[in-house]
Amino acid sequence: MNMVFILFAVFFGFVALWLFFYFVPIGLWVTALFSGVKIGLFNLVFMRIRKVPPRLIVESMITSTKAGLNLTVEELETHFLAGGNVGNVIKALISADKANIPLTFKQATAIDLAGRDVFEAVQTSVNPQVINTPNVAAVAQDGIQLIAKARVTLRANIAQLVGGAGEETILARVGEGIVTSIGSSKSHREVLANPDNISKLVLAKGLDAGTKFEILSIDIADVDVGMNIGAKLQIDQANADLKVAEAKAEERRAMAVALEQEMRAKAQEARAKVIEAEAEVPLAMAEAFRKGNLGIMDYYKMKNMQADTSMRESIAGGNEPPVM
Repeated sequence: MNMVFILFAVFFGFVALWLFFYFVPIGLWVTALFSGVKIGLFNLVFMRIRKVPPRLIVESMITSTKAGLNLTVEELETHFLAGGNVGNVIKALISADKANIPLTFKQATAIDLAGRDVFEAVQTSVNPQVINTPNVAAVAQDGIQLIAKARVTLRANIAQLVGGAGEETILARVGEGIVTSIGSSKSHREVLANPDNISKLVLAKGLDAGTKFEILSIDIADVDVGMNIGAKLQIDQANADLKVAEAKAEERRAMAVALEQEMRAKAQEARAKVIEAEAEVPLAMAEAFRKGNLGIMDYYKMKNMQADTSMRESIAGGNEPPVM
């Protein structure tokens, strides 16, 4: 029993000792003290209670103090509790200080909490990055299409990292500037002879306004000649005009055919009326004979006149037989 009691006592003693050194990190306090960082032992204990890692805060304070930064424990602890990356902010502040880039702790924490990598942003300010635009097609005033590609050198704008537009906006604005520059050129030969004019015009537009970058240079990497858009448009217009003319001609032909058919119908109607009237002539003659209004000599005279008329028509080329 005494041995079991001793073992339990030793076990609980180790647990109590571990808990004591866990909540009272004397080693960290001594390290901070000899590194010139003034931080109370009870502050480290309260950090444990607030679930803030004391080692992270102490090491960050030591690093910032050795780098000449004037930071407080409360600032680092507050940023950690807000969900920020304390180590990344400290590295960014040290890099910015060594590169003479104006960056305050408030700006760095705001950029970090906004979801951007503040250390990478400082590195981009020190070492500018180069992005390539996709192929941009534009048409000069002579109708020739040109396909250009540019390289844009960017440097991070620390003041605009929070709320500033990204690379997509830069690429869109540069592409728009290239299209405007080529479109204002009178000839595609001017663009091919002086491609740097595109860079100068685009760079002068201030395309980096409202973005998280500062454009250092825009270099035209390649310019290729595409299609003759002017000639293609003229051909398409000519084809369209031809189709319109053909449609109008077909409309006129259809109207002429309809008019011809209408005239034929009227002619047939008139001929039918004539035949109907001619059919009534023998009846009228018979009626005239009965009433004595027409004699036999008058009848023969009329037949002779019909024969003469038929002969003249046959001489003139008429093919219709005489009406009896």
